[in-house]
Amino acid sequence: GTTQNYLIRLNPDGSKDTSFNIGSGLNALVCSTAIQPDGKILVGGNFTTYNGTTQNYLIRLNADGSKDTSFDIGSGLNALVYSTAIQADGKILVGGNFTSYNGATQNRLVRLNADGSKDSSFNIGNGLNAVVWSTAIQPDGKILVGGNFTTYNGATQNRLVRLNPDGSNDNSVHIGSGLNALVY
Repeated sequence: GTTQNYLIRLNPDGSKDTSFNIGSGLNALVCSTAIQPDGKILVGGNFTTYNGTTQNYLIRLNADGSKDTSFDIGSGLNALVYSTAIQADGKILVGGNFTSYNGATQNRLVRLNADGSKDSSFNIGNGLNAVVWSTAIQPDGKILVGGNFTTYNGATQNRLVRLNPDGSNDNSVHIGSGLNALVY
Protein backbone atom coordinates (compact mmCIF):
# COMPACT_ATOMS: atom_id res chain seq x y z
CA GLY A 1 0.00 0.00 0.00
CA THR A 2 3.01 2.32 0.04
CA THR A 3 4.47 3.92 -3.10
CA GLN A 4 7.89 2.49 -3.95
CA ASN A 5 9.07 3.46 -7.43
CA TYR A 6 10.71 0.48 -9.13
CA LEU A 7 13.14 -0.55 -6.38
CA ILE A 8 12.69 -1.87 -2.84
CA ARG A 9 14.75 -3.80 -0.32
CA LEU A 10 12.93 -6.25 1.89
CA ASN A 11 13.77 -7.70 5.29
CA PRO A 12 13.96 -11.51 5.59
CA ASP A 13 10.32 -11.57 6.76
CA GLY A 14 9.14 -9.70 3.63
CA SER A 15 8.58 -6.34 5.30
CA LYS A 16 10.04 -3.19 3.75
CA ASP A 17 13.56 -2.36 4.96
CA THR A 18 13.07 1.25 6.06
CA SER A 19 16.85 1.80 6.30
CA PHE A 20 16.95 1.66 2.48
CA ASN A 21 15.59 5.03 1.38
CA ILE A 22 15.39 5.84 -2.34
CA GLY A 23 13.25 8.96 -1.95
CA SER A 24 11.06 9.34 -5.04
CA GLY A 25 13.07 6.56 -6.67
CA LEU A 26 13.35 5.76 -10.35
CA ASN A 27 11.04 6.86 -13.14
CA ALA A 28 10.95 3.56 -15.07
CA LEU A 29 11.72 -0.14 -15.15
CA VAL A 30 14.67 -1.80 -13.40
CA CYS A 31 16.09 -4.74 -15.39
CA SER A 32 19.25 -5.58 -13.47
CA THR A 33 20.80 -5.26 -10.04
CA ALA A 34 24.18 -6.37 -8.73
CA ILE A 35 25.56 -6.00 -5.22
CA GLN A 36 29.25 -5.22 -4.86
CA PRO A 37 31.32 -6.76 -2.06
CA ASP A 38 31.31 -3.34 -0.30
CA GLY A 39 27.49 -3.37 -0.23
CA LYS A 40 27.01 -0.79 -2.99
CA ILE A 41 24.26 -1.64 -5.47
CA LEU A 42 24.39 -1.31 -9.24
CA VAL A 43 21.02 -0.77 -10.87
CA GLY A 44 20.38 -0.83 -14.61
CA GLY A 45 17.19 -0.47 -16.58
CA ASN A 46 14.98 1.85 -18.60
CA PHE A 47 15.02 4.81 -16.18
CA THR A 48 16.36 8.29 -16.90
CA THR A 49 15.98 9.84 -13.46
CA TYR A 50 16.66 8.92 -9.85
CA ASN A 51 15.09 11.04 -7.12
CA GLY A 52 14.20 13.64 -9.78
CA THR A 53 17.77 14.01 -11.08
CA THR A 54 18.94 12.84 -14.52
CA GLN A 55 20.50 9.38 -14.36
CA ASN A 56 20.53 7.63 -17.73
CA TYR A 57 19.89 3.89 -17.45
CA LEU A 58 22.57 3.07 -14.82
CA ILE A 59 23.21 4.12 -11.23
CA ARG A 60 25.17 2.91 -8.23
CA LEU A 61 23.57 3.29 -4.83
CA ASN A 62 25.07 3.24 -1.38
CA ALA A 63 23.79 0.55 0.97
CA ASP A 64 21.27 3.02 2.43
CA GLY A 65 19.71 3.77 -1.01
CA SER A 66 21.36 7.14 -1.58
CA LYS A 67 23.15 7.81 -4.87
CA ASP A 68 26.85 6.97 -4.77
CA THR A 69 28.36 10.23 -6.01
CA SER A 70 31.80 8.62 -6.43
CA PHE A 71 30.36 6.68 -9.40
CA ASP A 72 30.13 9.22 -12.22
CA ILE A 73 28.82 8.05 -15.59
CA GLY A 74 28.57 11.56 -17.07
CA SER A 75 25.72 11.60 -19.60
CA GLY A 76 25.47 7.82 -19.24
CA LEU A 77 23.99 5.47 -21.79
CA ASN A 78 21.52 6.21 -24.57
CA ALA A 79 19.23 3.18 -24.10
CA LEU A 80 18.27 0.32 -21.80
CA VAL A 81 20.62 -1.67 -19.58
CA TYR A 82 19.63 -5.33 -19.20
CA SER A 83 22.70 -6.78 -17.53
CA THR A 84 25.25 -5.75 -14.92
CA ALA A 85 28.07 -7.90 -13.59
CA ILE A 86 30.91 -7.12 -11.22
CA GLN A 87 34.36 -8.57 -11.84
CA ALA A 88 36.66 -9.69 -9.03
CA ASP A 89 38.85 -6.62 -9.65
CA GLY A 90 35.86 -4.29 -9.13
CA LYS A 91 35.35 -3.46 -12.79
CA ILE A 92 31.75 -3.47 -13.99
CA LEU A 93 30.31 -5.02 -17.15
CA VAL A 94 27.17 -3.44 -18.54
CA GLY A 95 25.13 -4.91 -21.37
CA GLY A 96 21.96 -3.76 -23.05
CA ASN A 97 20.52 -2.06 -26.10
CA PHE A 98 22.62 1.13 -25.95
CA THR A 99 24.90 2.35 -28.72
CA SER A 100 26.79 5.01 -26.80
CA TYR A 101 28.32 5.63 -23.39
CA ASN A 102 28.98 9.16 -22.24
CA GLY A 103 28.53 10.40 -25.81
CA ALA A 104 30.98 7.96 -27.47
CA THR A 105 30.00 4.97 -29.61
CA GLN A 106 29.74 1.81 -27.52
CA ASN A 107 27.64 -0.93 -29.07
CA ARG A 108 25.70 -2.78 -26.39
CA LEU A 109 28.56 -3.75 -24.06
CA VAL A 110 30.89 -1.63 -21.96
CA ARG A 111 33.22 -2.22 -19.04
CA LEU A 112 33.53 0.51 -16.45
CA ASN A 113 36.11 1.25 -13.81
CA ALA A 114 34.96 1.44 -10.20
CA ASP A 115 34.51 5.23 -10.53
CA GLY A 116 32.16 4.93 -13.56
CA SER A 117 34.69 5.88 -16.22
CA LYS A 118 35.01 3.67 -19.29
CA ASP A 119 37.74 1.03 -19.00
CA SER A 120 39.83 1.71 -22.13
CA SER A 121 41.70 -1.61 -21.73
CA PHE A 122 38.48 -3.45 -22.67
CA ASN A 123 38.23 -3.19 -26.45
CA ILE A 124 35.18 -4.64 -28.20
CA GLY A 125 35.83 -2.96 -31.55
CA ASN A 126 32.48 -2.55 -33.33
CA GLY A 127 30.75 -4.40 -30.51
CA LEU A 128 27.49 -6.27 -30.97
CA ASN A 129 24.83 -5.65 -33.61
CA ALA A 130 21.80 -6.24 -31.36
CA VAL A 131 20.69 -6.46 -27.72
CA VAL A 132 22.83 -7.98 -24.97
CA TRP A 133 20.52 -9.62 -22.44
CA SER A 134 23.03 -11.35 -20.17
CA THR A 135 26.64 -11.31 -19.05
CA ALA A 136 28.49 -13.73 -16.79
CA ILE A 137 32.07 -13.67 -15.56
CA GLN A 138 33.90 -16.98 -15.32
CA PRO A 139 36.44 -17.67 -12.55
CA ASP A 140 39.28 -17.34 -15.11
CA GLY A 141 38.11 -13.79 -15.97
CA LYS A 142 36.60 -14.72 -19.33
CA ILE A 143 33.21 -13.22 -20.07
CA LEU A 144 30.11 -14.89 -21.48
CA VAL A 145 27.73 -12.61 -23.36
CA GLY A 146 24.25 -13.67 -24.49
CA GLY A 147 21.52 -11.87 -26.36
CA ASN A 148 19.90 -11.38 -29.72
CA PHE A 149 23.02 -10.37 -31.66
CA THR A 150 24.35 -12.14 -34.74
CA THR A 151 27.75 -10.46 -34.97
CA TYR A 152 30.52 -9.48 -32.58
CA ASN A 153 33.08 -6.99 -33.84
CA GLY A 154 31.93 -7.69 -37.41
CA ALA A 155 32.26 -11.49 -37.26
CA THR A 156 29.31 -13.90 -37.19
CA GLN A 157 28.50 -14.85 -33.61
CA ASN A 158 24.92 -16.00 -33.15
CA ARG A 159 23.60 -14.94 -29.76
CA LEU A 160 26.47 -16.22 -27.60
CA VAL A 161 30.11 -15.21 -27.39
CA ARG A 162 32.91 -15.73 -24.89
CA LEU A 163 35.36 -12.88 -24.55
CA ASN A 164 38.86 -12.72 -23.17
CA PRO A 165 39.37 -10.28 -20.27
CA ASP A 166 40.57 -7.62 -22.76
CA GLY A 167 37.33 -7.81 -24.80
CA SER A 168 38.68 -9.84 -27.70
CA ASN A 169 36.75 -12.88 -28.93
CA ASP A 170 37.97 -16.08 -27.25
CA ASN A 171 38.66 -18.15 -30.37
CA SER A 172 39.12 -21.33 -28.31
CA VAL A 173 35.31 -21.60 -28.07
CA HIS A 174 33.57 -22.99 -31.15
CA ILE A 175 29.77 -22.85 -31.12
CA GLY A 176 29.37 -23.63 -34.81
CA SER A 177 26.44 -21.74 -36.30
CA GLY A 178 25.42 -20.66 -32.81
CA LEU A 179 21.95 -20.45 -31.35
CA ASN A 180 18.67 -19.84 -33.17
CA ALA A 181 16.87 -17.80 -30.50
CA LEU A 182 17.51 -15.22 -27.78
CA VAL A 183 19.87 -15.96 -24.91
CA TYR A 184 18.58 -14.41 -21.69
